[in-house]
Amino acid sequence: MRYKVTFVVGLALGYVLGTRAGRERYEQLKKSARGIAQNPAVRNAAESAGHTGREYAGKAFAAVSDKVGDAMPASVAGRVRGMRDRTGGGAEDEWGTSNT
Repeated sequence: MRYKVTFVVGLALGYVLGTRAGRERYEQLKKSARGIAQNPAVRNAAESAGHTGREYAGKAFAAVSDKVGDAMPASVAGRVRGMRDRTGGGAEDEWGTSNT
């Protein structure tokens, strides 16, 4: 999925940079992209995907830490706990989206 999004972004960027339609077409594309990004349905889907990803990452960490046990260095375990604590609690992240 990540590669598809990267490809589409690259394709759009190439089109914008390579088009001969000029500034007017660029502004039109920019306005469309902004409208899509600010669409509540798109924002909700992105937020839901982020929440689901964090949930699965937490489950994966629990499964791995159960199997690895004390073999995981304390520095790594501390970093992961710090990342989990930082993203928890419903605060907004650096993208301005809620972590709830």
